[in-house]
Amino acid sequence: MNWAVFASAAPEPARVAEERFRAHRHHVLATLRKDGSPRTCGLEADFRDGELWLGMMAGSLKALDLRRDPRFALQANPGAGTDMGGGDVRIAGRAYEVEGERKVRYAKEVEPPQPFHLFRTELTEVVRTYVEDERYLVVQVWKPGEPLRTVKRT
Repeated sequence: MNWAVFASAAPEPARVAEERFRAHRHHVLATLRKDGSPRTCGLEADFRDGELWLGMMAGSLKALDLRRDPRFALQANPGAGTDMGGGDVRIAGRAYEVEGERKVRYAKEVEPPQPFHLFRTELTEVVRTYVEDERYLVVQVWKPGEPLRTVKRT
């Protein structure tokens, strides 16, 4: 399931998620090291052509992690201070390296530093958490094939 599928199934949460990611340049990517322990690193995420793309420097440890085990989690930068305007957004899934013509086309559009790795993502979960009316903690969870689930907590 790519970003376009999520955006079609849950348009409002997808819009908010993109806004959260576009609000800041750097976000936090979690991958799995060779020994299975987590690794977190900064990353720029790009929404383009119905996909969520992850680009990174050639030979970076996060790229090597994803080549070995495609599972990832991506946390939107919450921004300065404590106001998380729009809430907290997390995306989980699998990332698969892209080569060939699609990578060349992406490089022409984005002009990333060369050489680079490019990964296309398949989503397994998108979670948005926010405060509503200063009373409720609202958690929205989307998973492929399931309706958007919303839980309000006091």
